[in-house]
Amino acid sequence: MTDSSLPRILLVDDDRELCQMLTEYLNAEHFDVKSVHDGGDALDELRTNEFEILILDVMLPVVGGFDVLRKLGAAHTTPILMLTARGDDVDRIVGLELGADDYLSKPFNPRELVARIRAILRRAGNRSRGNVPDEVVVGPITLHTGTHQVHVNGAVVPLTGAELRVLELLMRSAGQVISREAMTEQALGRKLVAYDRSIDTHISNLRRKLDLPAGENPEIKNIRGSGYTLTWAHA
Repeated sequence: MTDSSLPRILLVDDDRELCQMLTEYLNAEHFDVKSVHDGGDALDELRTNEFEILILDVMLPVVGGFDVLRKLGAAHTTPILMLTARGDDVDRIVGLELGADDYLSKPFNPRELVARIRAILRRAGNRSRGNVPDEVVVGPITLHTGTHQVHVNGAVVPLTGAELRVLELLMRSAGQVISREAMTEQALGRKLVAYDRSIDTHISNLRRKLDLPAGENPEIKNIRGSGYTLTWAHA
């Protein structure tokens, strides 16, 4: 019998021994884990049950991790932590572009997995508190933190949870430069490590989705050697 008060995790990996080991470890850390071994089964579970987080391996036997991300689409609200092979930058970038919130490279320490999960859940919990939606406006961009919606010139722009957090950081500090280190810590809940391009990928996705006119305010700009800023003349 499972405790319904525990955060529910859907673990998707075709390595059954790894799933068993992680399930036992995460159960001991007070998580309720359901494991499946292919993307098709994961999609079935997501259609019929609710989970606080999806842990998704890229390499699956029939329906792969990227296929799952494509089928879920950008509007999917459950946070997704993607598992990738160590050193495979292409998988990480593609996964983040398709809607994953963050990634963890295999092999990993289970304690690092727990830390990532708790950071993601903490941010999701903070965002859900309060009944009155908080609204942040910079020019044509309106971000509703309560409803997790972003509008540009009145049109809804679907963003992943990580993209929403990155955009909120930029909007709340419009006109100021935010370092990649600070963005990684505040938006992803972890320290920036060498060769980590997650923030850059999320920024690239935001530029594409927001489709703001180049050379005008507001614009997401890279300040070489310093970080990123959302330009705004009235900040």
